[in-house]
This record gives sequence, structure tokens and C-alpha cells, in this order.
Amino acid sequence: MNSKALSNEQLQQRKNAATPRGVGVMCDFYAERASNSELWDVEGRRFIDFAAGIAVLNTGHRHPKLLDAIRAQMEKFTHTAYQIVPYASYVELAERINAVTPGDYAKKTAFFSTGAEAVENAVKIARAHTGRPAIIAFSGGFHGRTMMGMALTGKVAPYKLGFGPFPGEVFHAPYPNALHGISSDDALDAVKGLFKSDVDPHRVAAIILEPVQGEGGFYAAPAEFMRGLRALCDEYGILLVADEVQTGFGRTGKLFAMEHYDVLPDLITMAKSLAGGMPLSAVSGRAEVMDAPAPGGLGGTYAGNPLAVASALAVLEVMAEENLVARGARLGDRLKAQLGELKSSVPQIGEVRGLGAMVAVEFTQPGSGKPDAEYARKVQQHALKNGLLLLTCGSYGNVIRFLFPLTIPDTVMDEALGILSAAIRLA
Repeated sequence: MNSKALSNEQLQQRKNAATPRGVGVMCDFYAERASNSELWDVEGRRFIDFAAGIAVLNTGHRHPKLLDAIRAQMEKFTHTAYQIVPYASYVELAERINAVTPGDYAKKTAFFSTGAEAVENAVKIARAHTGRPAIIAFSGGFHGRTMMGMALTGKVAPYKLGFGPFPGEVFHAPYPNALHGISSDDALDAVKGLFKSDVDPHRVAAIILEPVQGEGGFYAAPAEFMRGLRALCDEYGILLVADEVQTGFGRTGKLFAMEHYDVLPDLITMAKSLAGGMPLSAVSGRAEVMDAPAPGGLGGTYAGNPLAVASALAVLEVMAEENLVARGARLGDRLKAQLGELKSSVPQIGEVRGLGAMVAVEFTQPGSGKPDAEYARKVQQHALKNGLLLLTCGSYGNVIRFLFPLTIPDTVMDEALGILSAAIRLA
């Protein structure tokens, strides 16, 4: 049936009848088309997209170069399974990723389909390299919806409810958060406390963290915390894994968030904006670590799909040609400045923070400083009614995060900031 002939209400009724409630859906309208930073629903209403498919569209909806690359690959072949019949584009993309990720040591890269799949394989690689079982992650972190991904994720609702038991030998420590009273020393002491009370450090294969927590609230790891983790990893032979699924490809004002730090990870996971809307993820890291699994230990039927690989190669070209890393940093500075101006007149704004274009505003109750999820919800709803898509995040749901495409035109950014300011004032 042609969706153009259907209303949002009709589609919503069909959705509720045909799909399970466990697939939570934020919007009650249905996309018809999209271009760069804008999308239109089946009834013709326009929205400015500050969600970007949850940080997937740093290069915008339907970038012409990506479309051309995908079309060209479709004329050749769409699938062989790389593990059966390989293709040159996979190798070329691996070479490109090895060159642009932080660190000048020898690297290798393997491709998969989703961010959770990349995280799962990073754990496999770490265990194969070290011969150890345990993994340490952090509260507030999000690492995917697979069983290991959920075990690593430091947030129960909605990700873990009713799905246990989870894989063992996974331990959590608090993530540093100055706003909520957790210093870098507190967080590092908690990791050391795990070594005393829960797990022998010589049984730990890896410590995994997001350099900037995504679902957790856009909290950036302080430099001293990252240095402390690197020192602990070096002391005990543990691998440091940076989950850059959400932070990668220009979102933080660097191509990768780890470039903000003066230490290097052993492995990096990436996905989301890697292929600009096509399903592709990767694990990249030290060559000797990546080579630990035996042949056949890594892979997947769709891993490194040729259409997605073609799109990813185009993404890297667009990022360089349009200088999107620098543009993202400028847009983020502009957004933070406007939010900072609002802070003086909106007491519910507890903090404005972010690296590059990975910006968030946290709402708290005036006086008590307690999380104010209701205010965040009202801001989100007011913006949506006026044509601006926003996402909330944070352990308490009191943070609004901004994930606009880095290609957003200045005029559209101006319009969006006007809607946002009105929503924050009127919530």
C-alpha cells in the first residue's frame, strides 16, 4: 500500500497491531522523505532533525556523494560475504580507518554491521589477546542491546528489564561526573576497589568506556581520568577500549573523541556515522591485538557489506572536502553560547556542556539541584510541536542532547535555535 495515501493515525494503528511494544518509538508520525537536516512526514509536515538517526547522519540525510557511491556499487554487486569472496573496497576502507584513527602504531580493522556487534567483537578480541575473561565498564555507559552489550551497559531501565541473567565477569565502576559529585579520583579509586573486592586485575581483559557518554548524558571523561585508566591498564596488562560508536566521525570537534586526550586506546569501536545511514561498524586497533583471534573467529554474513563500505568511503571524502570536523566544532560553540545565554534567565538549566557538536543541556530543580526530567520532557515536546526533533538522555532522563547533521545549513540552524530557545523558555 502506498504510504502517501495513509495518514499518520492510520499508520500508527497498523504499527500497534503489527509490531511489539518492546520496540519503543518516540514519534507518532511517519517519515516520507528527508534531505540534509530536514525531514517530512507522510502528511507533508516538515521537521528539523536534531536527532539524526541517533548520531548516524553527521553527513546529513541523503548526501549526494553517498548516494552516488551506493548506486555505483549496486551496479557491480550487492553481496558476496567478504569471508567467502573478498572485495577491494573492504581492504581500502580498512586502510583508511587505520590511517585516521589515533596512534601511529601498526593497526588493523575488521568490519561488522552494528555498534553492538562491534562491541561484542572487541570483547572477543580482548579476551583472545589476553587470555583473560573479565571486563570493566562504567555506570551510565551504553554499549548495545545484545546480551554482552546489555551486561556492559550501566543503565537498567529500559535496556535490561526482564532480560537477565547476563554474561558473567562484567564489573562496573562509577563514571566521573563533577555535577553529581563524582571526581576522577573517586572513579579511579572505585576501579582499584574492584581489584580488591571483586576481581583480580590479572583476570581483567579490558576496560571499556565511552570517551563521552552518549545515552548516559554526554559527560566527557576528564583528561586525568583517561590518563589514570591508561596507567592502570599498563600496570596490569589490561586493554583500554574506547567505544566511539556515538562520538566518532566529527561529532566532538575531532574525527575521534580520543584525539582530545594525550593517551591512546588499544581498540576503538565505531559505527553510526561511519557509513552515513548504511549499517556498518568496525573494530580498529593495535595489529598484534587484532590478530589474536584465529581465522574464522571474526566475521558475519553481512559484516562489511559492500554498499555500506562504499558509503563509508564517501563519508571520509565528504568529511575532508567539506571540513566537517571544524564545522561541527563551530556549530557546537554557537549552540553552547546560546544555551549559556539562556542559563541566566532559566534557572532549570543546571549545566551546558559538550565537546564540539556533541552538546547537551541538563535540567535540574532550582535550589535542590535534583534532576528535572519533567522539564526536559516539556522542552522536547514543545520543540517537537514546532518542528524540531530533540532527544533526551541521561540516567534520570533530564538531559537533552543535540545531534544535528554537521552539514546543516546556517539558515536552518538559525531557525532551529529559535525554536529551541522558545521551548526552553516556555517549558
